[in-house]
Amino acid sequence: MDNKAIRLEARRLLEGKWGKLVLVWLILYAIYIIISTLSHWGSLITLILSGPLMLGIYKIFLKLWYEEDFKIEEMFNGFQDFGRSLTAFLLMFVYILLWSLLLIIPGIIASISYSMTFFILAENPQMKAADALRLSKKMMQGHKTEYFMLMLSFIGWYLLSLLTLGIGFLFFNSYVTMASTIFYQQIKGKALYEEIVIENVNQTTSTSSEEPDKSPNEDSSYQDLY
Repeated sequence: MDNKAIRLEARRLLEGKWGKLVLVWLILYAIYIIISTLSHWGSLITLILSGPLMLGIYKIFLKLWYEEDFKIEEMFNGFQDFGRSLTAFLLMFVYILLWSLLLIIPGIIASISYSMTFFILAENPQMKAADALRLSKKMMQGHKTEYFMLMLSFIGWYLLSLLTLGIGFLFFNSYVTMASTIFYQQIKGKALYEEIVIENVNQTTSTSSEEPDKSPNEDSSYQDLY
């Protein structure tokens, strides 16, 4: 499916849902605006809340992919999985920041590599946060340029949203997130996806049954995340 087809499918899946999603983004913006008024604690609270909020919103868009309806309060469902969503967000933040310290391009590549993390968390409630990041990185191998070009194809919509003093972003965010959801479903490929998930489960099982003198570098949950 090319970028034009993805955008067309995104608009189809969003039919009749734009209004409810505007409310979701308005609530999200309101939360961040309120947090920003807390001068000393705002940044910390944002780091703590962003992961669960992202997970809740990604779950909504996965429901839209399956053409199911949703309730606005479901944007907070990520708090039911607070530990994993917080850990995933903090890991992504740290790794992307570290790569960005080198140059802007490595930072962009890292953000693309980990861009499927919250979709994976949403569909695999038993998977550890670090494993979801690793799986996202593996799934995006050979697809990073495709995803970058998909995001770049929204540049016109982005500029239009700026011209509307930010109001357009209430629709732009839904459009881009829905397109990302379609891209995720397109690349995960059932056979490959299940193979990687099974590999992850086997690695976890094998780690728990190995001798205690195994090297920490071999069974670390954070191995191969870079």
